[in-house]
Amino acid sequence: MLRLKKKSKNRLNDRLKSRVIVCLDVANGRVVKGVNFKGLTDMGDPVELALNYQEQGADEIVFLDIKATLENRKNALDTVTQVAKNLSIPFTVGGGLNSYEDVKMFLDAGADKVALNSAAVNNPELINQISKGFGSQCLVVAVDVNKVGEEYQVYINGGHSKTNLKAFDWFNEIETRGAGEILLTAMHKDGTGTGFDNELMAQATANASIQIIASGGASNAQHFVETFKAGSDAALAAGMFHRVEITVSQVKNELMRNNIEVRIC
Repeated sequence: MLRLKKKSKNRLNDRLKSRVIVCLDVANGRVVKGVNFKGLTDMGDPVELALNYQEQGADEIVFLDIKATLENRKNALDTVTQVAKNLSIPFTVGGGLNSYEDVKMFLDAGADKVALNSAAVNNPELINQISKGFGSQCLVVAVDVNKVGEEYQVYINGGHSKTNLKAFDWFNEIETRGAGEILLTAMHKDGTGTGFDNELMAQATANASIQIIASGGASNAQHFVETFKAGSDAALAAGMFHRVEITVSQVKNELMRNNIEVRIC
């Protein structure tokens, strides 16, 4: 029965190709990267990096303000406006979005999609409201999970606070409430360079009818090949691209060599 549901998703989205997404984790107006969400290092200017990744062939850019506060909201909006003005590929914004009004501000600033994380856990009805008000296609729910023994537990507040939510129960609720996508980050893999948690991705995508994006752990093109073969609809990375260890186009070339369909600019 689980595979039938996955096949249903493929029939509805048979024109979609595997997507390579670049994440810009932003703190105080600069792109940063750490390990397991800690030890942040400055990686550059978000506008310049977004344009560079678009030229390399990235399918989407995800902008996550990981230290969002009300005090820096204006700066974040200004940055989003500048990035959006220069991009022709989809652009998702997350971090510090806690209300319907917050979402409207960032969509008005030029974002194509918004990503909710802690706000969705704290107020699940917000998923319904945004889906109904703006459409499910513009709503991504970001889920940070950590493997505790054999269980996957959901974390919020930038990975600092453990919740009582079991991951697969939360995935089902997100879909039922009307989100268009899930951005699934394996915290125990984040920044390690050991590859995505493909056991997690295989289970999650088998049970979902919406798109699921793999995040956390990639350091080479083969990791993308492996996660797409495991069932991921899209895969996201940050550090490996920011450190110029490999380009998006090189990742896509490797995917094509493995008979995985991707969009070529």
